[in-house]
Amino acid sequence: MLKNYLKIAWKVLLRRKFFTFISLFGISFTLMILMVATAMVDHLTGSHTPETRLDRTIFVNFNKMTSQDKGSMMNAIPSYYYLQHYVIPMKTPEKIAIGSTFRGVNSYVNNKRLSLDLKYTDANFWEILEFNFLEGKAFNQQNLKNADKLAVITEYTRNQYFGANVPAVGKYIVVDGVRYQVCGVVEDVPISRFNSYAHVWVPLTTANINKGDTSFFGDYMAIILARKPSDISKIQAEYQHIVRQIKVPDPKNFNRFSSYAEGVLEGMVVRQLFGDRYGDDSGMGKFIAVVTLIVLLFMLMPTINLVNINVSRILERSSEIGVRKAFGASSRTLIGQFLVENIFLTLLGGLLGFLLSALALQLISNSGIIPYAQLTLNWRVFGIGMGLSLLFGLLSGVIPAYKMSKLQAVEALKGGKL
Repeated sequence: MLKNYLKIAWKVLLRRKFFTFISLFGISFTLMILMVATAMVDHLTGSHTPETRLDRTIFVNFNKMTSQDKGSMMNAIPSYYYLQHYVIPMKTPEKIAIGSTFRGVNSYVNNKRLSLDLKYTDANFWEILEFNFLEGKAFNQQNLKNADKLAVITEYTRNQYFGANVPAVGKYIVVDGVRYQVCGVVEDVPISRFNSYAHVWVPLTTANINKGDTSFFGDYMAIILARKPSDISKIQAEYQHIVRQIKVPDPKNFNRFSSYAEGVLEGMVVRQLFGDRYGDDSGMGKFIAVVTLIVLLFMLMPTINLVNINVSRILERSSEIGVRKAFGASSRTLIGQFLVENIFLTLLGGLLGFLLSALALQLISNSGIIPYAQLTLNWRVFGIGMGLSLLFGLLSGVIPAYKMSKLQAVEALKGGKL
């Protein structure tokens, strides 16, 4: 029966080609925009090189002090001191890495200034994240202990400093006035990967860290790797137990200190935009509600247009409906048939939207809006796109199909109104 429904749907699409074109254009254009937005969110928060183990990786990116009575809040990146004293001693994680935020530095090539972003890291950074090495390798624990002036650079840095595709390992690069020996070259990392991005990575022990500074706020972050995904909740519980023992560093102005170990989406985006200013709620519920509302509103107009087109299509087939009702076809059968036809149409539009979104993402990647980013479609985005197509088909098909099913046979044969 499904096969017959699909054959009928195909014949109906070919019958009025202009209506079909309008319908497919509206569906595919709408879904293209939604899939491009989904692909960009996936690029920012999904598992991509070098952050390929996000199912068992969490981050400590922010510390916060608040006083609800005074209406004050301080929310900033943790300090090296804080991470060393309260994060590194944790027992549950498999590995913990500390790295600085990237900072802009200058290098000079043939008397021309080259602006680069530099990040200080430890050796665990290279064991937790999975960079694609084009040459050489990362620095190790012994290099870190010796404070060796080694550097891992990106393909962009190598091409700009030494020349396109010229081998760089073993050579020296002067960055921010310091001479480092290149030990590895990796593929470029998009700037949107805040926790791993840089042009140059050097050992943490070569940084000018003030060991006497006991402030909780600074410019360092922690990357925590769990042994297995199910350990994430245990690590978060251990970290919250530690945080609850910490005394507020500035009790005159604040009465509550908080910090969280969480994923990229929750920690870097959702909590910062939707989180409770004075409490622990990450705001994920609000975020999901807002995203759902935006998607539904965005789909509302094309859905209404598609409903009107479907009504016109159904009225053209009123005689068919009347005959089928006269021979005993139930309302449920007719609703099922028209829903299948409409879902077939929207899934076809979804596939076209998928192709259009692939083209749009290629154009965005080539434009360089997000440096070094290659936005692509994957199975996660494809699945979400097809899910939206299915939702689109149901929303735009249910009302016309239901009204059609309520027509009496005689009224339908007369070309009755829905």
